[in-house]
Amino acid sequence: MAISVINYLINMVFETERLYCRNLTSADAQAFFDLNEDPEVLKYTGDTPFSQVTDAKDFLNNYTEYQKQGYGRWAVIRKSDGVFLGWCGLKYHSDMDQVDLGFRFFRKYWKRGYASESAQGAITYAFSDLELDRLIGRVQEGNEASVHVLKKLGFQLERKFDFEGKPGLLFGLDKS
Repeated sequence: MAISVINYLINMVFETERLYCRNLTSADAQAFFDLNEDPEVLKYTGDTPFSQVTDAKDFLNNYTEYQKQGYGRWAVIRKSDGVFLGWCGLKYHSDMDQVDLGFRFFRKYWKRGYASESAQGAITYAFSDLELDRLIGRVQEGNEASVHVLKKLGFQLERKFDFEGKPGLLFGLDKS
């Protein structure tokens, strides 16, 4: 466990009361693959599962958002036991010139407050450390759990939009 904790701390971006949020690495490939294998987890994302673990590893090896933007999606690790729960983080959408807050967790960790806790940490990091002025949250209509998290964190519904061919909701949160 000591070596794992050291690795979390080296790559850690921020922490919350129960969680470490750190950069994703190729060592997360199996967990990342497994997360995207659950159709319920992917139901409202527009994403498709990876074909094999090596595809997840290739994705992680080629993930350049940390270098390009200075932020990205982060692994969410439970402090008490070092378990990979899912991911939470920021994504820049150049077509909208907006930064999106997103999260995805293994279904067995839903309804335990991990999405809200990690997302609140990401918001604090975005506004304080990155000095961003605004975040958005994009959600497919029907994804009530994600809508609940965004509203709980203070995001306001701004408009409907096309979420990869399906009805979507766009929420916004200003620093002020």
